[in-house]
Amino acid sequence: MALSYEPAHEEPHFITRSGWLRAAVLGANDGIVSISSLIVGVAAADPSPAAVLLAGGAGLAAGAMSMAAGEYVSVSSQSDIERADIARETEALATTPEAEERELAAIFEARGLSRDTAAQVARELSEKDALAAHVREELGLSEVHAANPLQAAAASGMTFSIAAAVPLGAAIIAPEGWVIPVVVAATLAALAALGAIGAHAGGAPKGRATARVLFWGAAAMAITAGVGHIFGVSV
Repeated sequence: MALSYEPAHEEPHFITRSGWLRAAVLGANDGIVSISSLIVGVAAADPSPAAVLLAGGAGLAAGAMSMAAGEYVSVSSQSDIERADIARETEALATTPEAEERELAAIFEARGLSRDTAAQVARELSEKDALAAHVREELGLSEVHAANPLQAAAASGMTFSIAAAVPLGAAIIAPEGWVIPVVVAATLAALAALGAIGAHAGGAPKGRATARVLFWGAAAMAITAGVGHIFGVSV
């Protein structure tokens, strides 16, 4: 997104990526963990390549569609709420502009400006674009954070498919009798890479992000193995 002002110096920011990055990391993480857990469970019961390929392939297709649909529906709901709030703000500005300007001034005053300065800022912003000022300051919305259902759905579904192909590919190429350890090793490596890539894309520290993804991914697989053991399947 292009800035509406000229920056005083070069200062990179990555907040503009938050909309698609969250969905992409969620989709990739779910693709790796869910498909690897599914393959491990199936391989423990029936290690034949046909059974593993069928389970993994079906899980990949269903999971990708589920992630894309889920993201689209949830982000669409968020977008509906945003549009409804903006519509209410538009109506309020049309019917009670003076009260809305006082409300805007009160927001700036609460943030530390003097009463006179807050009133002047509110007046000047209202004269330029009152709706944009209220959407930004009162509702906390901006172009950067606006919900984009299609973008979130595409990012989540695509990254789920790509990430899910890692444990599935590992299961296909694993030697007979080694499906489970090979898939687990490939999954942990993929999770570590995901944490580092996601942190790099967002300009965040890689170590903490990688450790977080590894911990929760390993925990998910361990819980799945525990459930399988309870129901009489040794994984």
